[in-house]
Amino acid sequence: MLMLYQLLDLVLGVVFFIMLVHVIMSWLISFQILNLRQPFVYQLWDGLNRLLEPIYRPIRRVLPDTGALDLAPLVAFIVVIALRNIILPGVFQQLV
Repeated sequence: MLMLYQLLDLVLGVVFFIMLVHVIMSWLISFQILNLRQPFVYQLWDGLNRLLEPIYRPIRRVLPDTGALDLAPLVAFIVVIALRNIILPGVFQQLV
């Protein structure tokens, strides 16, 4: 059971890191520090979007339209942090 807990914690940690890289990269692209015409930057951006879009899409359907401001990453961050720090340890405590 401990192995399952550690695996879930690792997966949530990786998802958190990937989301953090995506948010920082979106800021750098918005402020024109990174250029999407560079092949490496474009491939990294496209890969991150493909990984995270299945997470963001259901959240975007529920949230109201806020125009250019995308709140889906913020909600996803809160969910990942809640799962990792609150729910997962509580469930593990009950099982042990």
